[in-house]
Amino acid sequence: MAWIKMVPEDEASGRLKELYAQYTEPWGGVDNIMKIHSLNPKSMKTHFDLYAHLMRGKSDLSRVQREMIAIVTSVTNHCHY
Repeated sequence: MAWIKMVPEDEASGRLKELYAQYTEPWGGVDNIMKIHSLNPKSMKTHFDLYAHLMRGKSDLSRVQREMIAIVTSVTNHCHY
């Protein structure tokens, strides 16, 4: 759980509400790693765009290899994402 002030999904409006709709996960909510940017929607979009480029953009690494690197990094950092 982030200790950064975040705007809950049901209180979002304007551009933030649009981004929340776009970034809603199959489980029905927005991941906290994205919601920590809720006070700065431009930062949220930039974060997502960087992540999307790193994970799905052109690369010598396959998507599976990139996911495996992300998993190992998260486990090493005791991150539950």
